[in-house]
This record gives sequence, structure tokens and C-alpha cells, in this order.
Amino acid sequence: MQKILIPTDFSDNAWNAIDYAMQLFRNRNCTFYLLNTYTPVIPSGRFMAKMVNGVRIVDAVRDASEEGLQKTVDRIKSKYRNSKHSFETISSFNLLTEEIKDLVDTFGIQLIITGTKGASGIEEVFMGSNTVRIIKSTKKCPVLAIPQHFDFITPTEIAFATDFNRFYSTSELNPLLELAQMFQATIRIVHVQYGIKALSELQQFNLNMLRRYLNGMEHYVHTVSELNSVSKTLELFSQELNIHLLAMLNYQHSYLEQMTREPIVKRTAFHTQTPLLVIPELGMEGIAKDNPRKMDEVVEN
Repeated sequence: MQKILIPTDFSDNAWNAIDYAMQLFRNRNCTFYLLNTYTPVIPSGRFMAKMVNGVRIVDAVRDASEEGLQKTVDRIKSKYRNSKHSFETISSFNLLTEEIKDLVDTFGIQLIITGTKGASGIEEVFMGSNTVRIIKSTKKCPVLAIPQHFDFITPTEIAFATDFNRFYSTSELNPLLELAQMFQATIRIVHVQYGIKALSELQQFNLNMLRRYLNGMEHYVHTVSELNSVSKTLELFSQELNIHLLAMLNYQHSYLEQMTREPIVKRTAFHTQTPLLVIPELGMEGIAKDNPRKMDEVVEN
């Protein structure tokens, strides 16, 4: 994870994500790409102002974006003074998700770190709308979402939420394994069930393969009963076991999809209290490329 993209809108929430990133990778050589996108209203009517104090509106917004990015870099360098870190700033007149997709391809981004405001008041949601859009539109790169008020804790306890219904390739698990190895973390595999029951043959196979990947790393398997909703169950699990980072794979019918689609009444108590690592699926092509023999085992099962 040497090329890391951090979107920012210059808010306290965005700075908290930057702060987390600097501490998480304090001992790694990294290039951080700081991104700010802007989409100013372009006047079209004859009575709408195209200029403010002699400056075109589009130019003024662009200048503010570039200035905000430079101030952010200066603030980072002033606080951390880390010679292992370098910074690139990107100011773009574009939609956030479209720009992120382009940058992932252009620069070979390996991780996106974003802040999330979570839920508040009557507008209870799984997490901030921008964060959800980034996660849903990013197919090639893991996303690490940092809660608004989360203070950095070295992630020595990492939970990986799975239902064992899907085979995971080593390439898909690499972001999780890399972070766990970086901090000598314990991995807690958590399986949420609606009523405790034995694993199917397919689930047991996938669990066995997962444990092979984790060979040599401290890990445990936890099966827990669903409490009201998947999101609430994982929230309580993270609190009780003092989890520092929660990871899950994003695929059809995954826990993440369930959590973003849960009825509003079920997730009203859920707030993103723990940093969330969302890993995109590679698909069967990625699994086959990763290890053809294991792919044959999956097909047979």
C-alpha cells in the first residue's frame, strides 16, 4: 500500500481521516494523493452573475480548491515531518466518484482512505452518503472509512466479517493480510447467524481455505447470533472485543450489502464507530488467475 488516495473537502471530518492515515503508515514509504473535487454552478441565464469581483466563478472555485489542498499539505508536513511520505495534490472539476475511478487507473492507487460522518438525528444512515458512493463505485481498490471522531489506535485487533458462502482469493485478502502483518494484529473472523446452526459443506470448505491463508497468524473464529440486524450485531461485537478495524469483502449478498440495505428502523442505533476496510471482489476471473487449482476445488464444491 504505497500509493494512497485521500479525498478531502477540507472539513474536520476529512482531516481526521488524513490524521489517521499519517499515523497508520508512519513507518512506510508512501505517496499520498490528496484530492478535492468541485462542481460549481455554471451560470446560464442572462441575469445570473458569471463574475464575482472581476473573477470568473469557475476560476474562483478552482483557486480555492488548489489553495485548500496546499494548506492541507503544509499542515501535514508541519505536524508530522515524516521523510517517508510524499504528497501530490489533485484539484478537479469533476464528480467525486468519477474522478476517483480515473485516478485509481491513472496512478495505480492501492488504497483509498476517506472520512465518514456516519449517522445523526432523523437522517440515520449506515454511513455518510459520499462514503457509500465511493465504496459502491470503486471496483479495483480497497476503501478504508474512518469515523468522524475516531482517534487513532494501532490496529492490533482486526475483525473480518464473513458468512463463509463465498470463496476468497489471496489477492482479495491481501489488504487485510498486509495490515495484520504490519501491526502483528490478531484477526477475529466473525460469522453472524440468524439462529446458530452447523456450517454447510461449502461454508466449511471456505473457512478451511481462509484459515490456510492465515496460517502463522494469530486468528480466531467467532460465531454470533444476529441481534436485530447485521449492522447492530457487528457494532456490538466490535465494542465488546475492542476491535480496532473491521474488514469485509464487498460482493452481492455480502454483509456490506445487507447493512446498506437494512430497513431504516433496524439500523437507527448503528453508527460507524470503528474504521471499516471494504475490499472489492475480483470475481471468478481473479480467483482463477490467483490459483487455478483452487478454482477447480471451488467448482467441484
